[in-house]
Amino acid sequence: MARTASVERNTLETQITVKINLDGTGKSNFDTGVPFLEHMMDQIARHGLIDLDITCKGDLHIDDHHTVEDIGITLGQAFAEAIGDKKGIVRYGHSYVPLDEALSRVVIDFSGRPGLDMKVDFTRAAIGRLDTQLFWEFFQGFVNHAKVTLHIDNLKGFNAHHQAETIFKAFGRALRMAVEMDPRMAGVMPSTKGTL
Repeated sequence: MARTASVERNTLETQITVKINLDGTGKSNFDTGVPFLEHMMDQIARHGLIDLDITCKGDLHIDDHHTVEDIGITLGQAFAEAIGDKKGIVRYGHSYVPLDEALSRVVIDFSGRPGLDMKVDFTRAAIGRLDTQLFWEFFQGFVNHAKVTLHIDNLKGFNAHHQAETIFKAFGRALRMAVEMDPRMAGVMPSTKGTL
């Protein structure tokens, strides 16, 4: 069964379409008007082996906030749809990723319970024109709508670009591990509760 989804979100602030394939090859296509976010989402696709196609028309004349947050929300909705009933998935994923002086750890649980713990002290307030505070908004939107527990820790790093890139690479790799089908759990819910 194909684990794909296509989700649209239309508000007065943003019009977004997200298409994903959890069993892809890491292909991506982005048209959002926020270049650095696109660079980060490409890390999710490539390192998660998830095909991602995201378009967004947002109120960038105000700032990037609504666009970044709403893309996180819509991506979370797409994951929730594509993952289905979660039977047979690994469920948990984790990854450490270095990039030169920076090192980040990401741990995820497709628990059905939204929760974000993000400890990142960015060394700059912006990367290019993108406010680094918006990464929290992106992940909070994703967590709330994918219904996952997500822990993000930047363990070290002084280059803000490297800090962000290690986070998104580790996020992609943790996603890849968590959504992988476990042949020993075929058709089984990975929870003692019997539901997620």
